[in-house]
Amino acid sequence: MTFGQILSVLRARWKIATLVFVLTVGITLIVSLVLPKQYTATASVVLDVKPDPVTAMLYAGMVSPAFMATQADIIQSDRVAYRVVRNLKLADSPQVRQQWLDETGGEGSIEVWLAATFSKKLNVQPSRDSNVINVSYSAPDPRFAAGLANAFVQAYIDTSLELRVDPAKQYSSFFDKQGKEARDALEKAQSRLSAFQREKGITATDERLDVETARLNDLSSQLVMIQAIAAESNSRQGQARGSSADQMQEVLSNPVINGLKSQLSVQEARLKELNARYGSAHPQIVELKANIAELKTSIADETRRVTGGVGVTGTINRAREAQVRDALAAQRAKVLNLKQVRDEGQVLARDVENAQRSYDTLMARSMQTGLESQTTQSNVNVLTQAVPPIEASSPRVFLNLALSIFLGALLAIGTAVVLEINDRRVRSTDDVFSTLGLPVLGVMPKPGAKLKLGHRHLPAMQQRLMAALPQPAKGA
Repeated sequence: MTFGQILSVLRARWKIATLVFVLTVGITLIVSLVLPKQYTATASVVLDVKPDPVTAMLYAGMVSPAFMATQADIIQSDRVAYRVVRNLKLADSPQVRQQWLDETGGEGSIEVWLAATFSKKLNVQPSRDSNVINVSYSAPDPRFAAGLANAFVQAYIDTSLELRVDPAKQYSSFFDKQGKEARDALEKAQSRLSAFQREKGITATDERLDVETARLNDLSSQLVMIQAIAAESNSRQGQARGSSADQMQEVLSNPVINGLKSQLSVQEARLKELNARYGSAHPQIVELKANIAELKTSIADETRRVTGGVGVTGTINRAREAQVRDALAAQRAKVLNLKQVRDEGQVLARDVENAQRSYDTLMARSMQTGLESQTTQSNVNVLTQAVPPIEASSPRVFLNLALSIFLGALLAIGTAVVLEINDRRVRSTDDVFSTLGLPVLGVMPKPGAKLKLGHRHLPAMQQRLMAALPQPAKGA
């Protein structure tokens, strides 16, 4: 349907369209004037994002829209509404109780009924670009609206503080219990370590082990030295038992043997002289031979005595080597035993350290949660208090009237169009062309219409057709 056709329909059905328009505007105006006035009071709160004074942690999630939406849901929750009812003590008012009895017949709880009633007129609007939340309440009485808005804000602050403190109290009791168990475990670990040290006679395990290790190293060095000396003694003893015993350093450097050898040389030289002079049967030669034999015997005896001392020294060195070897083995076993004891003691000491560390951590968390459970400050602060509004927020007569005019016009046009669709009629040449599909040659004037050529109120086709018709005589 074209715009011209709609105008034709409105001209034809202007009465019903006007009636619909007047009824719409009139009803809206009457309802706006009859409805009781509602006053809306608004209070605002701001969420603090500074670091928490107890935990020294920054709540980074406070700036997110999800956090602000969560806080808005908390304000609109039943828990906050119940706190408002309890804080205002409305359940104790006889008038409120009588109103509850009249509406519900005494069924249910008055606190639930009041909370549901208050929640209907509550409006919470978080800001998009800041941490401010506006809390509005509408009521016929401006002072009551302001009081309820402030009551919801205070209940929200108390509830947010409870939501922080209650979990902290539960955590505090949990950490206290765990701390006691950790302290018992620490005491048991310390008792096991102390009993082990008393049993093993340990005062300073590391120092004692260092002393014993140094002694082991000393014995090892002594064994090496004695083994070298014993090897040398064995070599010399073998030489002493052989045919070259007279070539030993002890024999060559012995003054007694050297003196006997000197005497032997003198006697042998004299024997040669006397042999050349007297012959072998001379008494002096016989005496010299006896003396020479005696000197050789003495030299042999003294040599055996000296080499016998070398054998004794070797035996002593071998005995010392055996003693040092046994002492080294005993010291090695002792050091290994001390290392084993130290390892066992370190295991017990680590158990004590771990128990101490767990106890310290739990006690720190217990102290922190204890402080959190005792806090009286919330991160929600009142930005503005609600005051009784002067002007009513609803009904808005002028706004409702403007909307009713717009809607009334739409309804009037719609009603006329719907009626025209249900009862279709030819209103213009466009309707004839669209219905029959034939061109329009002319339009006959309505019965009794006056011919006024050239006037704008007649269509051009109608003027041309009427101009071509014969004009009636004036006397006719």
